[in-house]
Amino acid sequence: MSGTVLVTGAAGFIGSHVVRELLEQGYSVRGTVRNPSDAEFLNQLPGSDRLEIVQMDLLNKSTVEDAVKDCEDVIHCAASLYVGVDDAQTQVVDPSIQGTQNLVDAMDTVGCVKRMVHTSSVAAVRRTDFENGRVFNYDDWCDDASVNSNAYGFAKAGAEMLARGWVASKDEGEKPRYVSINPCVVFGPVMSERHLEGSMTILDHLLKRKYPFLVKMHVNIVDVRDVAKAHVNALTKGPDGGRYIVYNDSLWMPEIAKLLRRKVPDRKWPKIVLPKSLTYVLSVFHPQLSFAWVKKNIGMTCSYDVRPAMDDLGMEWLPVESSIVDGVNSAIESGWR
Repeated sequence: MSGTVLVTGAAGFIGSHVVRELLEQGYSVRGTVRNPSDAEFLNQLPGSDRLEIVQMDLLNKSTVEDAVKDCEDVIHCAASLYVGVDDAQTQVVDPSIQGTQNLVDAMDTVGCVKRMVHTSSVAAVRRTDFENGRVFNYDDWCDDASVNSNAYGFAKAGAEMLARGWVASKDEGEKPRYVSINPCVVFGPVMSERHLEGSMTILDHLLKRKYPFLVKMHVNIVDVRDVAKAHVNALTKGPDGGRYIVYNDSLWMPEIAKLLRRKVPDRKWPKIVLPKSLTYVLSVFHPQLSFAWVKKNIGMTCSYDVRPAMDDLGMEWLPVESSIVDGVNSAIESGWR
């Protein structure tokens, strides 16, 4: 293998699986975290003798430069989640966009990076407003978002556009390879209790039975193990500039609950499906729902064209049942109540 691969956000759900995949494939890895104690579980991975954990804050330029030094490859997984935030600008948008700017500035300063794989999202692909049943592809962009209407889509699209613009601004001989990976909702086995945030909160609501009913939400699912494999494959496979949506299948929330009643029968799973009209009522009292969110998401479907990821990166998808059941079982083992 060539030099060390820098993985930002190494203790996150996707980042930790990227670290695992890299180590399995024989790479040496430098993983960045804001708090090194959050990443102690990574030292239990096979091959962890080739893993270095360093402290880095994406909004602190000097720590970013120190992390990038001597790394030929960067897999940029670090991002903020849009779950329970008080200020979307400072807690979601700035870490994504300003953090990416600081990273590419550090890459310019240090001058050793040859390849960059960037964790984007289908939130950067899927428009805030779209027609029911729309199939999105790699040419699509979330170009109608704002901090107020769709902060996460605004942040992810902005960060990806920034990185692509940075690459495009360089002379031909100075351009690093750049590829983005755009996952949908990511399920699968967790390595740490801190991974029970983000995408896995969807299953958290089912498991903790905060409400004794289900909403008719259509969930686009991909396995975190496939997401990690796509990142590592993208270091060397496919054309420069690739934009790869990673998505396997979609299930309605009632279908997910039915699957869990069958596969994890020792737990009680909700059965009652709330009509959209009553979901509007719930949004008045639920801190993570809004009238606008219900209008855009409940009963609405979309999907994605993943042929480029399959053709260029050689991706095959783990069964969606495994993504859900393995995720729930590992979450229970990690301390979910």
